[in-house]
Amino acid sequence: MSAEKLRRKPYEKRLFELQAELVKLQEWVRAEGQRLVVIFEGRDAAGKGSTIKRVAEYLNPRVTRIVALPAPTERERTQWYFQRYVEHLPAAGEIVLFDRSWYNRAGVERVMGFCTQQEYTRFLHQCPIFERLLVEDGILLRKYWFSVSDTEQERRFRARLEDPMRRWKLSEMDLESITRWEEYSRAKDEMVVHTHIPEAPWYEVESEDKRRARINMISHLLSTVPYREVRRTPLKIPARPAPTGYRRPPRVETAVPDVTKDLQR
Repeated sequence: MSAEKLRRKPYEKRLFELQAELVKLQEWVRAEGQRLVVIFEGRDAAGKGSTIKRVAEYLNPRVTRIVALPAPTERERTQWYFQRYVEHLPAAGEIVLFDRSWYNRAGVERVMGFCTQQEYTRFLHQCPIFERLLVEDGILLRKYWFSVSDTEQERRFRARLEDPMRRWKLSEMDLESITRWEEYSRAKDEMVVHTHIPEAPWYEVESEDKRRARINMISHLLSTVPYREVRRTPLKIPARPAPTGYRRPPRVETAVPDVTKDLQR
């Protein structure tokens, strides 16, 4: 792990190049009817959300969806555990980015006691089977674990606490993870032992430097998918027809007022 932070200028240049490739990847997925699922897991404040934001920034929201599910409802708790995730899987020509996923059961639910030992054991047994079924059916499944040190995690927590624009990203559950650091470490290790399978391996992203983590993760994702640039139908903007006498009616009272005049002083 490099101690030197990646400088902004080379980071932004490379990120934009990678985002252009992600657009090509998206068009290939759409044109070929592929289905791509990318799972983002890891420590709280490890940079999953900011990476997802950069991945999706220039993509078509009708093709690429971000799925971040809340806590299950009472009804969902009685379903097969994977059931509420299945309905969010992609159809042909779609990409789904899971901001946390079915691996909640192996992490927060396990550590915080939100599931029973029997439910946890069943998950570790069923998860590889479930993922093999997805891959066997043709879904491209990629799983990324974002790692961060305990000191850097705490620094990011404190930064969120002091920033009113990011305060919403910090919860009591996040702070609880500080006191349960080793428990989460053991849970992650056991999860990997059972779910790191040839059909759907885990890829670990060192996220001490968020910029490096984003570049490394996106570069790796692109390298694992055999996409190609899709030839697009040439488009031509037509000539505007001659006016036929239409006159715009007076502006209605509900028109949004212009409040930008003072900004130029």
